[in-house]
Amino acid sequence: MKNIGFLSLVITATLLLTLASPVAAAGPKTPATPAPPVAAAAPGPAAAAVPEAHPHIDEALEAMRNAKHHLETAEHDFGGHRKKAIEHLDQAIHEAEVCLSMK
Repeated sequence: MKNIGFLSLVITATLLLTLASPVAAAGPKTPATPAPPVAAAAPGPAAAAVPEAHPHIDEALEAMRNAKHHLETAEHDFGGHRKKAIEHLDQAIHEAEVCLSMK
């Protein structure tokens, strides 16, 4: 039972650290000099073709895939909890991929 709790703690800590690291490193953004107001232009086809970057979701996906790999290569079944954790990670990975598809 201790192994399951420890494994859950490790997975949770990995996900939280992965999501929190880029936020802490970025810090507050303060503009050095205010930019002059610019008239809004109608977005052209070139502007629509550039996908918006989502580094937090990309990093979360990588962390979830790594956690899934670690669970899949674990030697013990942990009373079926390992399989259930993998299923939950599959669902979370799917939801994150849906987020990325909505760019």
